[in-house]
Amino acid sequence: MRISLLFRQSLLNVLLASASLMALAASPVQAQVRGGTLNVILNPEPPVLMVGINQQTPTQIVGGKIYEGLLTYDFDLNPQPSLAKSWSVSPDGLTYTFELQEGVTWHDGKPFTADDVLFSLKEYLPEVHARARNNLSHVSSIEATSPSTIVIKLKEPYAPFINAFEMSSAPMVPAHLYRGTDFRTNPANQTPIGTGPFKFKEWQRGRYVLLERNDKYWRPNLPYLDKIYFQVIPDANSRLVALENGSVQVASFGDIDFAFLPQVRANPELEVTTKGYEFAGPHAAIELNHRVKPLDDVRFRQAIQYAIDRKFIAERIFFGAARPATGPVSSVTRFYDPNLPKYDYDPKKAIALLDEMGLKPDANGKRASIKLLGLPYGDTWTKVSEYVKNALSKVGVDVVLENTDAGSWARRFSNWEFDSVVEYLYQYSDPALGVDRTYLSTNIHQGGYGTNVSGYVNKDVDATLRAAELENDPAKRKQLYSQAYTQVANDAPTAWLVELAFPTITNKKVKNVTTSAIGVAESFATTYIEK
Repeated sequence: MRISLLFRQSLLNVLLASASLMALAASPVQAQVRGGTLNVILNPEPPVLMVGINQQTPTQIVGGKIYEGLLTYDFDLNPQPSLAKSWSVSPDGLTYTFELQEGVTWHDGKPFTADDVLFSLKEYLPEVHARARNNLSHVSSIEATSPSTIVIKLKEPYAPFINAFEMSSAPMVPAHLYRGTDFRTNPANQTPIGTGPFKFKEWQRGRYVLLERNDKYWRPNLPYLDKIYFQVIPDANSRLVALENGSVQVASFGDIDFAFLPQVRANPELEVTTKGYEFAGPHAAIELNHRVKPLDDVRFRQAIQYAIDRKFIAERIFFGAARPATGPVSSVTRFYDPNLPKYDYDPKKAIALLDEMGLKPDANGKRASIKLLGLPYGDTWTKVSEYVKNALSKVGVDVVLENTDAGSWARRFSNWEFDSVVEYLYQYSDPALGVDRTYLSTNIHQGGYGTNVSGYVNKDVDATLRAAELENDPAKRKQLYSQAYTQVANDAPTAWLVELAFPTITNKKVKNVTTSAIGVAESFATTYIEK
């Protein structure tokens, strides 16, 4: 096999990573940074810590310290070593070869082997992980050609495949605990066992999740921290107070109400960054259930689009930590096209579409009524739901707000138990990895998180997205995605809201929190507290 350019780059990455670890191990600073307990806000409390079953943000934040994937990704979205120390791609783009790290053990002491990789990719993930199922559908075979070598052959070229191996996209799962069991009800889901730098110790529901240092971690002299407490703090004001008084040292995503960002940025003991969300590309929207009238009518969905002022949401609710979404693809995602049909704020157009449908206002001005299931991730998202209710009332659509906890939200979202629902999904750097899944009719699977929950069906879109997945020429892929998402924009299957630029807030004594494009969902192996 001829060594590809990607393989040469991967070897360089491995050498650089090894050199960095050796330099760090030899540094006298190491003795000063080892030890300590880190407190991280966890909001809301996740329903489970098994990333393979649940990919909601809180699950990823904790699970990323326990579980690992074959790769991780730098800020420029280039693949970097994780459980795979090196990799190569054949010139025809059909064969991916991964060389695994040596001396890796699961937290229960069992060795991590190629068999675990085979089980994870062939059995476990296709069963429980909707996004992984789609990525792995392109695979014709997965084999272990040696105890430390995995060879994956694709049915056809699939350009985004190399970006599908980080912890939340393809977590490695212990075959000895899951093989032959019901994956969703396996007791190991409650006491997770991974290969990561921290081991699960305790979960006091409603209070905290405690992880402890993995003394047998495969990366030499890591991790630095002894313990991580993920503190469950439901009240927004209490989260801010805890951050400012130092009882917690890390907040991320929407932990701190965006209205407090100016106050946080002015605090000399805190640092704020929006780095670490590059791979995720979080994109907020309202999913609309096409099985429910009048949401099955494209004119009603378009009316909702026109009735929403995205600039108001970005500036007045997220205080500049978000950008108005212009369509289904985020501006930070590959093949974004700024020229797709847009829905600028125009209530008059919304009213005209509702009139065209024959939805005339009654004596109270109400034309129709729908339910909106809010996202249970804090006060900011409550404000989003309240704004949508207010905005749609101005065009005669009555919105009944529904609230629930994170676990029930995920269940209802996955099982289509909603009229409309506020969500944000990750786009994972490429439409084929994080956008197409929402609009492909082949990805309508009840009970699967991150699937096509709206029930949107357009066979032309299916065919064009499929062609884009299989095309290796970037220019042709861009053309195909523009074609597909122009049709999606016209069909308005969801109501796009904002592209999120979440802040990660840390106490200045805490170092190396954001080290890759995976952000706070990274392993924290090199995170330390300055003495």
